[in-house]
Amino acid sequence: MSITVYVPQDAVALGLGANRVARAIFAGAERRGLDVRIVRTGTRGLLWLEPMVEVATPEGRIAYGPVTPADVEGLLDAGLTEGGAHALRLGKPEEIPFLAKQHRLTFHRCGVVDPVSVEDYRAHGGYRGLEAALKLEAEGVVAQVRDSGLRGRGGAGFPAGIKWNTVMLAQSDQKYVVCNADEGDSGTFADRIMMEGDPFNLIEGMTIAAVATGATRGYIYCRSEYPQAFRTLRDAIANGVRAGVLGDNILGSGKNFHLEVRLGAGAYICGEETSLLESLEGKRGIVRAKPPIPALKGFLGKPTLVNNVMTFTAVPYILEHGAKAYAEYGMGRSLGTLPIQLAGNIRQGGLIEYAFGITIRQVIEDFGGGTASGRPVRAVQVGGPLGAYFPDDLLDTPLDYEAMAAKKGLVGHGGIVVFDDTVDMAKQARFAFEFCATESCGKCTPCRVGATRGVETMDKVISGIRPEANLKLVEDLCEIMTDGSLCAMGGLTPMPVMSAITNFPEDFRRAGDLPVAAE
Repeated sequence: MSITVYVPQDAVALGLGANRVARAIFAGAERRGLDVRIVRTGTRGLLWLEPMVEVATPEGRIAYGPVTPADVEGLLDAGLTEGGAHALRLGKPEEIPFLAKQHRLTFHRCGVVDPVSVEDYRAHGGYRGLEAALKLEAEGVVAQVRDSGLRGRGGAGFPAGIKWNTVMLAQSDQKYVVCNADEGDSGTFADRIMMEGDPFNLIEGMTIAAVATGATRGYIYCRSEYPQAFRTLRDAIANGVRAGVLGDNILGSGKNFHLEVRLGAGAYICGEETSLLESLEGKRGIVRAKPPIPALKGFLGKPTLVNNVMTFTAVPYILEHGAKAYAEYGMGRSLGTLPIQLAGNIRQGGLIEYAFGITIRQVIEDFGGGTASGRPVRAVQVGGPLGAYFPDDLLDTPLDYEAMAAKKGLVGHGGIVVFDDTVDMAKQARFAFEFCATESCGKCTPCRVGATRGVETMDKVISGIRPEANLKLVEDLCEIMTDGSLCAMGGLTPMPVMSAITNFPEDFRRAGDLPVAAE
């Protein structure tokens, strides 16, 4: 009887030698006369254990990791194909504490299914959400999304149901659904893990959105740094058309939805929805003035629903289980689960899906296991390169849109980057300006000029040149950028800068003339 071994082809696993591991398992099994079938999956998100190899046994899957090509012979000798004992044996993946403590509503198939197999996706519960949506009127589908409390997971947190309703009510001969998969924030990788590991979840969510809004065409705008995700999506879409879940007459419903994946050119600003639409139309990616909003006048001037990967992939669960089931997770106005991406100086980096309300400290300590260096945590940046730097006394803040805003921070895309006590926060503040200056589309003066002046001024502060006066100038620049920038690129750059100055003032005293803050 054939033995199934699962080897990830996630980008992290590939970078750590997963292809060589797969080849070594196949060759070793062949030498031993073992009938082994290798299935390439995504990752479950335990990135410090990649490549994590799993084998199907009568008791369920058994995981081993991290596996190198040099480990394979020893694993096969120890009975890998039967789940035998070995130093790298992790047991059942779902019982590993990092996974067992999570609330996996969206990512439960990642690392489990063959990403491009419609049959495998359906065997693990896929397309039940779409089937439920097709039994409802468009208003009923939008009502489920609205009542679930789902908010845009791209960072803005705008209620998804309101945006869907706007596109549904818009009158037009053509409507579009566009997925923003231009995941450019530092320390974020949830979109990539989903696209590489369970692309049909995204495809299903977008198809449900098309049914709800009356759209017949859709585009996934994938960042150029994700070639593996791009190929996986392209193959999944082709297989979906062949299986009748995409294209004309989806699932025999009489409804049509044609989907394409487009590759971006590496511009961070194209994560902003109007810049993305400009790029999708073949133009330079620069921000559009709003109004009109894309929901009324978006791609090619037509009503367009733009959501990010994590928003669309939450939808199948909502339609399958109902709005109430999803809304039972979370707190306050932040309902459902948040895909948290833990990176930086951390022992156990990876993907954590958990209900809103978990604190930053719980994520770092209960899931991350503290810093990789063993030194104390000094600063944590939440929400990507435009997110605030939190010191230790703010780490008990819940990951909740309103709670984070109250502490002058943001949830963003759910990325958490950890720094130990060797970090220089003045240099981090400078980096925020430098990042904005590099990635700005250049359309508005506060962002284009303000960021450049910010770098120059921070260089003076770091060099000890009139630090008090120059920090006052930085504060003035930040106020102008916040109030005058056309989009969040310039408008949020002051958040990491001012949080670093406010929460870590000692790193900005270089000339001795900056007064010490009161204890």
